[in-house]
Amino acid sequence: MININELKPEIQALIKKKNFRDFTPIQQQVYPLIMKGRDVVGISATGTGKSHAFIIPVLQLVDTSKDQIQAVITAPTRELARQLYRQFSEINEFEPSYRIKLVSSGIDKNRMIESLNSQPHIVIGTVGRLKDLFVDEAVLRLDQAKILVVDEADMTLELGFIDEVDQICGRLNRKLQMRVFSATVPAQLQPFLKKYMYRPVIVEASEKHPNNPQIEHIRINCRHLTYQEKLLRILPGINPYVCMIFARTKEEVKTTATAMKDAGYQIIELHGDLSTRERKQALKAIDNDQISYIVCSDIMARGLDIPSVSHVISLGLPSSLDYYTHRCGRTGRAGRSGVSYVLFNEKDIPGLKVLRERDFDFQYQDYRKTGWVTVKPFDYKPTRRKDEFDEEVEKIKKRPVRKVKPGYKKKIQAEIDSVRKRQRRLKIKASIKQQQKERAKRSQRTKSGK
Repeated sequence: MININELKPEIQALIKKKNFRDFTPIQQQVYPLIMKGRDVVGISATGTGKSHAFIIPVLQLVDTSKDQIQAVITAPTRELARQLYRQFSEINEFEPSYRIKLVSSGIDKNRMIESLNSQPHIVIGTVGRLKDLFVDEAVLRLDQAKILVVDEADMTLELGFIDEVDQICGRLNRKLQMRVFSATVPAQLQPFLKKYMYRPVIVEASEKHPNNPQIEHIRINCRHLTYQEKLLRILPGINPYVCMIFARTKEEVKTTATAMKDAGYQIIELHGDLSTRERKQALKAIDNDQISYIVCSDIMARGLDIPSVSHVISLGLPSSLDYYTHRCGRTGRAGRSGVSYVLFNEKDIPGLKVLRERDFDFQYQDYRKTGWVTVKPFDYKPTRRKDEFDEEVEKIKKRPVRKVKPGYKKKIQAEIDSVRKRQRRLKIKASIKQQQKERAKRSQRTKSGK
């Protein structure tokens, strides 16, 4: 457990400024383990306070009187690295002696090297640039660090950076204390963890779905429309503060962004093809709450903390259903309510059934000219009342059998088929009678008209 009174005064001041009322489960469980020097694997979903689960203990352990690197934090994307850098740097408002350095792609390399005349206490960076300056250029003394944090490890693996993390770890201090944080721990990550971590404690504080019960989960059937076409139809029914729209790939992000711009919406798009300048402008606009719609892929949005998100829209389900938890977890933070929409078509139906089995409480709605309406579920099947023939078939099936003779199943099936034939014959006769009555009525009306 975290005892706030035992933290450094500057950390207490930071916590007060950020208005942290209670520490989250992942923070409470991880903090004492890190303070004892244990290697930790922290598994927790988006929105559960994973970042501050390592930010607080790292700041507590750093000794600013020592002129050396003491902690290294790796991030899979420059956006996440910058966000972590901003979160760590908030401590400088209360204690300027912390030297915190951002080492990221998208920053001029020569200028970065010049700034390393004095080594920082904490280094936060993208994996590729950290490897470049430590392994290749040898200007960053990561070998002096006693703490390594690998943030968003599953995403690091998915983006193909785990080999570079491997090269960095192979040259670090043998007594290094390692902390790995991730939303999931795929099997491909296990060899890396076994290689570099010493008897790690697994702390799993993730949940099946976001822990805020005020999130509404709404599913909308696209039917014959594309995701983008359906999106444009429902947007008039949404009045968001900030709405995050998730697509599976950067190509889908581009297509969706273009469709929304053509329809007159002002948006921010986040995908891997943006230039450094475009990324900076996008993140600045997000930080300043300048635009209400953010169109992005799961990878580009992972780790970004945007507390003002009121709505989330998924254009289909993500490739991994666990990512749906990350998506909807963007809204409903800090006790606020939120709405998560899923636009789906036929190929998404198997995944929808799985998510429903995971206890997501879904509503089925659609937006029409009159407003939002509740509709029947996509797998709705009207129930048919049992008639006397159904009851007769049930009796045949449940008939007690003392001794099963050869051909028993065929005889039972023949009886059932006979019942069904009588049922069909009676339905046909009833239909013929109904048609005869209707013809007679029409004939009578014709004669009356004459």
